[in-house]
Amino acid sequence: MANVQLEFQASAGEADPQSRPLLVLGQLHNLHRLPWAQLRGKLQPRVSEEIWQAALSTLNPNPTDNCPLYLNYATVAALPSRVSRHNSPSAAHFITRLVRNCLPGGINRCIVMVCERSEVFASACALARAFPLFTHRSSASRRTEKKTVTVEFFLVGQNNGPIEVATLKCLASATEGVRLAARIVDTPCNEMNTNSFLEEIKKVGKDLGIVPTIIRDEELNEKGFGGIYGVGKAAVHPPALAVLSHTPDGATQTIAWVGKGIVYDTGGLSIKGKTTMPGMKRDCGGAAAVLGAFKATVKQGFKDNLHAVFCLAENSVGPNSTRPDDIHVLYSGKTVEINNTDAEGRLVLADGVAYACKDLGADIILDMATLTGAQGIATGKYHAAVLTNNEDWEKACVIAGRNCGDLVHPLVYCPELHFSEFTSAVADMKNSVADRDNTPSSCAGLFIASHIGFDWSGVWVHIDIAAPVHAGERATGYGVALLLSLFGRASEDPLLNMVSPLGCNGDSPDEEMERDSKRRRLV
Repeated sequence: MANVQLEFQASAGEADPQSRPLLVLGQLHNLHRLPWAQLRGKLQPRVSEEIWQAALSTLNPNPTDNCPLYLNYATVAALPSRVSRHNSPSAAHFITRLVRNCLPGGINRCIVMVCERSEVFASACALARAFPLFTHRSSASRRTEKKTVTVEFFLVGQNNGPIEVATLKCLASATEGVRLAARIVDTPCNEMNTNSFLEEIKKVGKDLGIVPTIIRDEELNEKGFGGIYGVGKAAVHPPALAVLSHTPDGATQTIAWVGKGIVYDTGGLSIKGKTTMPGMKRDCGGAAAVLGAFKATVKQGFKDNLHAVFCLAENSVGPNSTRPDDIHVLYSGKTVEINNTDAEGRLVLADGVAYACKDLGADIILDMATLTGAQGIATGKYHAAVLTNNEDWEKACVIAGRNCGDLVHPLVYCPELHFSEFTSAVADMKNSVADRDNTPSSCAGLFIASHIGFDWSGVWVHIDIAAPVHAGERATGYGVALLLSLFGRASEDPLLNMVSPLGCNGDSPDEEMERDSKRRRLV
């Protein structure tokens, strides 16, 4: 599927399913609301209305179900009829699974997605996850034909008019961001080293007309970035801090997204074992998500200052490796005694958030990282963990996750009880907890927050995506949709406004103007 082009169209047109295979997908009660006239041209002469109705009558989703309509050229698939309060109403994870399992093969294929307008964004991002870009299979290199999957949405329920051109453009930008992030995460470190990641950043900057700021290698050390430099100094390819900045006229606030970009994590001298090291190419998932989201956000129009900060390093082993017992001075000015070189993500992010606070003057700082294995235990494989100093933003993250399909669940935020886990006799703090049974994912986030200060007046949000960054052996592009949704209220795009936790559905024009003048905190 690496050479698949994904296209969103208001109408996919008519075609014999034998020449253009078809998948019709939606919740069963929505599929029943799909008029035969809408489908006739995509199924005839192979499938009659009687066969279509008979197929619907056989579907019994538990949680999903599917039925072939004509050989392996046309299929109808049903999503769960209901989801729990901690899931997305779009059933996004099931969309991805059903597309992977049920979409017929072919060079030109079509998906008809039946859903409500509020579920379009999440559904599109879920579809994108089914078509990863990266592959090095030799058979793929021999195939030169470009495959196309055309997606048409049929809207049911309230506000079920046709899909607007602006919405199609937004879906294209968002799904391009999701697939970009997944491609970077899927690419192994012998190709996606820090040099390569910087090239990806420069390419996005060129597309947007932005020249990145890059601080690299010994310059990091000279300027006081002891966290990033200390983690990456043993690698062949040196560490870097890179920043893409969008600064439009009329901005009322400054937002910084800080991404952990550990292109490979051996654990350093506190080295990982042979069973836990494979897969550590994914430790750059936070930075990849920030890059994909930044590209999509700026393309769709963003009203406020937005900085994407990338903390890039390879946690390698060599003569220059950081040792346990070493003490580093981080960009915040605080000293850290290293007691675990495999707790490196928090060190690079501490420098990143301190830079966002001190040099960029951010009002809102969000860091995203594959930070702790404990996240998968705390909130599971599908929900990222959120830790924040602001209760409203905690709620907003959960709502945004449900709206976009990148699910989120809160961690305990209680620095007065938990930060003592990092107590050091010789430095301001250690980098790893004393008691690994005491909410380690929360503690890891608190380490990052301590470098801007627990009394900082701005909004700080930490998203740990260690588990949902991948599904099986494939990256998901997690985080792109979440950032687009969470900050959608500051976007010029109507669809992103709608899926934001602050969506203005039902607002009068006067209320809209009043809200727009109070965007300084978004929530």
